[in-house]
Amino acid sequence: MKELPRTLPHQPVGQAEAESKRWIFRASHSRIPEIVELCRKSHRRKDDILKTIRLGHSNARLEAFNNKIKVTIRMAYGFRHVDNLIAMIKLRCSGPPIHLPTPIP
Repeated sequence: MKELPRTLPHQPVGQAEAESKRWIFRASHSRIPEIVELCRKSHRRKDDILKTIRLGHSNARLEAFNNKIKVTIRMAYGFRHVDNLIAMIKLRCSGPPIHLPTPIP
């Protein structure tokens, strides 16, 4: 019962919609409070879930980008000006890798 929501994005839209309806019905009658709560959330966001399956996109890239910004903010602790933080974020999150010159020992 807990594995079906993970497999939905890999199914065709029609089959995913039918499986989703069946899972929501079964989960709503479950005695496990966590499953019932997940069922309510899934039922509320059902259209969005099916839209995501139809388009085939996920928010993984956005989450990775957000994580990179958070790590950069932690690295920049102690910077005196926000402009330096913004420059560091732009440098780390830009497309092609930029190699800064290193001092010769």
